[in-house]
Order: sequence, then structure tokens, then C-alpha cells
Amino acid sequence: MELKSGFKQTDVGVIPEDWDFTRLGTIANFRTGPFGSSLHKSDYVYGGVPVINPMQIIDGKIVNTPRMAISETAAQNLSEFRLLEGDIVIGRRGEMGRCAVVQCDQSGWLCGTGSMIVRPKASLEARFAQRVLSSSPVVAAIEATSVGTTMINLNQSTLSNLKVPIPPTYAEQQAIAEALSDMDALIEFTEQLLNKKRKINQGSMQGLLTGQRRLPGFNAEWETRTLGSICHIKTGARNNQDKLDDGDYPFFVRSATVEKINSYSYDCEAILVPGEGGIGSIFHYINGKFDVHQRVYAITQFSPEVSGMYVYLCMSEKFGAHAMQNSVKATVDSLRLPTFLEFEIQLPPTLDEQVAIATVLSAMDNEITTLETKLQKARHLKQGMMQELLTGRIRLV
Repeated sequence: MELKSGFKQTDVGVIPEDWDFTRLGTIANFRTGPFGSSLHKSDYVYGGVPVINPMQIIDGKIVNTPRMAISETAAQNLSEFRLLEGDIVIGRRGEMGRCAVVQCDQSGWLCGTGSMIVRPKASLEARFAQRVLSSSPVVAAIEATSVGTTMINLNQSTLSNLKVPIPPTYAEQQAIAEALSDMDALIEFTEQLLNKKRKINQGSMQGLLTGQRRLPGFNAEWETRTLGSICHIKTGARNNQDKLDDGDYPFFVRSATVEKINSYSYDCEAILVPGEGGIGSIFHYINGKFDVHQRVYAITQFSPEVSGMYVYLCMSEKFGAHAMQNSVKATVDSLRLPTFLEFEIQLPPTLDEQVAIATVLSAMDNEITTLETKLQKARHLKQGMMQELLTGRIRLV
């Protein structure tokens, strides 16, 4: 394949002609963590100087939980292994590419036995270097040259001889690092917002589906009904081989994936629950035409005073525990019809209140789904940005 003008081929892919493809040892220094024999049981204390090993490097950050620490005296005796702000600490055993930049509040912490310090020289931007060292092509290059069969073990020689693509200026490295950090910040913000929304939704479900919290305008007493007394429950009649990639109707099988089929046996409001596989954890709601696998229960024909969506929400929240207690233990756990018929639901006395509760909770679910989609897109975008920015296919300066 002909190279695009202004680019050159390297061991880690095509990069701009003005980028360097250089040994990491020419732009950084290295120090492997201390031998295990350098630390003794008496050196470890609670609340001392944190010791950073690979398991504490998560998603490009140092996470000091659970806390492993040594006394200040022991740390002083191992001063050559203490981390400085702007260092990169990289795991040297097992999963390659696990590395993070040391932040100002982590300066003075100790590089653990299973880690290595990469100390960038003036021409190398630490955050950019961390991105390169965790990128797929460079991780593959590290794995190809590292020693070890049962477990890969990265050493200073391998890291020093590793060739990496480097933009010609510190400013360009910095711009790339900042763009990726901005994307990380967006992902982290979205994750935090999503977790907050999930907690709010969980609390709302627990309150609204038990009557502990009432919506304005409703105050009549609730009743407890069995599922069998308010709907019809029956398994489907189709098999897996009936599914079609281009079918016209949803086909509910024994998984969270909804397949397609060219027939329909139902045209109504329904809840679909597999009778085996993912016991009590998979629930589908539909109002329309669909077909059903022979080991999936179709819950239909709700009483006039009952909201199918409300029942679906109740089952999503509470049926799992009931199902696990009442499943048939065989080669594969499975559910029988009595388990469904006997499941108890706390039911508001009026359809209006059920619909009002379902509307509130469904809106929360939709908001969570939107955030989940946004988070997934942001993660995919970040991966694309890394591929483009770390190879120079997109230039920022």
C-alpha cells in the first residue's frame, strides 16, 4: 500500500515524516523497583509512605486502595526508588501497558517491587509518554520483546530499547496529552453523573414500588397480589433455529439479546422472562407484535386495573431474589410456572397511580440509558482519538 505523502512507515505504524521514531532510552531514564528482600514485614505500617505496585495502577491513574505502606525510615533507606512528580510508574509484570503519571500529591511515594520508574528527560512530556506506553501498538511491541513465558516480565533493557513515535516539539506532545485528558475528564464526569442517577433511580424504585413514597394526589391503601391473579403466563413455542437476521418482528429468546423472526404469535402488551439462563436478571417489556422461544415466559393479558409497565418495573426490581430461591436446581437452573404464579406484587389500588409511578421511573430509566449511550460513545471516541493523535494522522499544532 502506497504511503500518503509526508508520512513514513515504522514498526508501530505510519507516522509523519517530521516525527522521531526513537529509542525510549534516549529520552527517559529508568529504575526498577526494589527487590522484595529490601523490604521486611516490620517495614510495613498503617498510614506510612504508600508503595505502588501494578494492581494500584488503574485506567492510567494511581489508585492507592487498598493501602500498602512502609515507615518513613524504610522509605528513606530506599530513597532511589521514591517517585517524583512527573515520573511515570509502569507495571513490569503480567499485564503490560499499565502505567500512570505521578501527581504532585503522590511525590515521595515508593515504586514497588513489581513496578518500574520511567523518568522523562526535558524533551519528553510525561502525560504524552504515558499515553504512548499504554497504546496498543507499543504494548504489543513490549509484549513481543519482554521476557517470561508463564508471566511477562518487563526489564529496563527492553524499555530502554523500545522505539516510540515522538512529535518534534514539546508543545505538540503537550497538546495531544491535553486533548486526551479533556476526553478523560468528560468520561469521568459522565461516569460520575451516571452513578449518581443510578443511585437516585434505585432509591426512587425502592420508595415508589413499596408505597413508602407516594406521588401527589394518591393516598388510598395498597394491596398485595400474586402475579398469577393479575395476568396470564405461558411459555412460547418457537426454537432458536426460527430466528432470522432480517426478520420483521422481535423474537425473545433465552438471553438479553432480542433476535428477529418473520412470524408473530402475540400482538399485545407483555413482559418476557427467560425460564433458564440468567435466572431472574433478564426482563423485556413490549407492546406490539412479537414471538417467543419455548423456554421464555410471556406474561400477558393484564387485568384492566393493572399496568403492565408497573408490573415490569416491580419484577425488574424484586423478582430476581424470588426466582433464585425458587429455581429448579439441575444442570442449568430453571424456572417453573408456579414460581411466576406465586410471585407477590405490592399494587396501588388504581391504574392511575400505577401509570404515574411507571411514568416517573421510566423517565429515569430513559435518562440513564441516554447517559450510558453517551458514555459508550465517549469511550469509543477516545480510542479513535488515541489512534489518530498518537500516530500524527491528526495534528493539533
